[in-house]
Amino acid sequence: MDLFRKKPLAIPQNTGAEKLSKTLGAMDLTMLGVGAIIGTGIFVMTGVAAAEHAGPGLVISFILAGFACVLSALCYSEFASTLPVSGSAYAYSYVAFGELLAWVLGWDLVLEYGVAAAAVSSGWSGYFQGLLEGFGIHLPTALSGAYNADKGTIINLPAVVIILLISYLLTRGVKETARFNAVMVAIKISVVLLFLVTGVFYVKPENWTPFLPFGFHGVVNGAATVFFAYIGFDAISTAAEEVKRPQRDLPIGIISSLAICTVLYIAVSLVLTGIVPYQNLNVSDPVSFALRFVDQNMIAGLISVGAIAGMTTVLLVMLFGQTRLLFAISRDGLLPQSLSKVSPKTHTPVRSTWMVGGLIAVLTGFVPLDRLANLTSIGTLFAFLVVSLGVIVLRRTKTDLRRGFKVPWVPFIPLLSAAACGYLMYNLGRETWIGFLIWLAVGLLIYGLYGYKRSNLNTKK
Repeated sequence: MDLFRKKPLAIPQNTGAEKLSKTLGAMDLTMLGVGAIIGTGIFVMTGVAAAEHAGPGLVISFILAGFACVLSALCYSEFASTLPVSGSAYAYSYVAFGELLAWVLGWDLVLEYGVAAAAVSSGWSGYFQGLLEGFGIHLPTALSGAYNADKGTIINLPAVVIILLISYLLTRGVKETARFNAVMVAIKISVVLLFLVTGVFYVKPENWTPFLPFGFHGVVNGAATVFFAYIGFDAISTAAEEVKRPQRDLPIGIISSLAICTVLYIAVSLVLTGIVPYQNLNVSDPVSFALRFVDQNMIAGLISVGAIAGMTTVLLVMLFGQTRLLFAISRDGLLPQSLSKVSPKTHTPVRSTWMVGGLIAVLTGFVPLDRLANLTSIGTLFAFLVVSLGVIVLRRTKTDLRRGFKVPWVPFIPLLSAAACGYLMYNLGRETWIGFLIWLAVGLLIYGLYGYKRSNLNTKK
C-alpha cells in the first residue's frame, strides 16, 4: 500500500461548467479574512477567557495566540502563492507529505470549519434573540435552543435559519458573497471602533490589578482558549482558485487581515478589562455588558447589532471554506465526485454547499454545543503545525519552485511556528484531545474503506 503517494505540483485546469470563477482581489480577500476572524472571539470569548483564565493578562494571551498565528500565516502565504488551488492545508500537505497525511489534515479541517460554524451560529442565535427581546418579541421556549429536557427547548430555530440563508447566498456566486461580506465587515469594524472610542473614557487602571491573577500559566491557557478567536485567516487560502492574481493577492489578504484583527483584539481586551473587573466578565455578551456596566445602554444595543453582523460574516467564511475544502477532496477522488460538481450558471459547488449547510443546520439546531471552541482550536492548531513543517519539506525537495512569497529565515520561522502551535495544543484539556483523536480515528476508517481505493492517484496506476 502506497499511503504516502504525492500529488504532482500541477495546478488543476477545470474547463467549461466545471470552472470556478476568478473574481476576487486582495481587498476581497482581506475582507473575507477580517470577516472570518472577528466574530464570536471578540464578542463572546473575551469575557470567558478573562474571567476563567487570564484576568487583565488577557491582552498577553491575545499577543501569544496572535504571535503563533503570524508565524503560521507566513507559512500559509508561501504555500498559497506557490500552489494557488482550493483545499488550503489539505492541498499543500498532499504535495509535501503525501496522501495519508493530506487526508488526515483534510478530515481535521472538516472538523474545524464545521464545528466552528455550528458553535458560531449558536452564539448568533443568542445575540439575535436578545435583540428581538429588546423589541418585546419572545420566541417560544421550544424553538429557542438545542434539545434540553430540563429547559424545555427542542430546536434552535434562529441558528438553523441563518445557516440555511447563508448556504443559499453561497450558491449565488462568489462575487455576490464577497460583496455581502464587505458590507457586514464594515458594520462590525465600525461597532468595534465605537466600543473602543466610548469605553476608553470609562477605563479604571485599578481594574488591571492584579494583572496576572491566575499566573502566567493562566495566560497560556487563555491563549489556547482565545486561539479560537483567530481562526479564519486560513480559510482565505481555500478561495485560491477564485482569485485573479493568487501569487500576489493571497499573501496580502492573509497577512493584512491577521494584522488588522490582532490590533483590534489587543485594544478591545485592554479596554474591556479596564472597564469591568475581570471577575464579572463571565457573560455571553461581554462587550455589550461592559457598556451597560457604565450605563451606556444605547451604545450597548448597537454593539449587539454589530455582534450579529460579525458572527454572520464568520459563518459565511466558515461555510465557504468548508465547501471549497470538500470540493478539493472530492476532485481528488477521496470523497464522492458529486461534491466537486460546479453549477454552470453560478460557478459554485451547489451540491456540496447544501449538503454542508444541511448537516450544520441539524447539528446546531438539535445538539448542545458546549466546549466546541476548544475542539475547533485543536483542529486548527494541528493544521497550522503541519503546514509550517510542510514549508521546510518543500524547500528541501522542490528547490526550483516559483514562489510568489517566501517565508524568511527557513527553517527557523517554520520550526518556531510549529513549536508555538504544539505548545498551545498541549495546553488544551484532556476531553478536547479525546474528542480530537476519536474524530481522526473515524476519518482513518473512512479513508481505509473508501478513499484509498477511489483516489485519483490509485486509479491512474
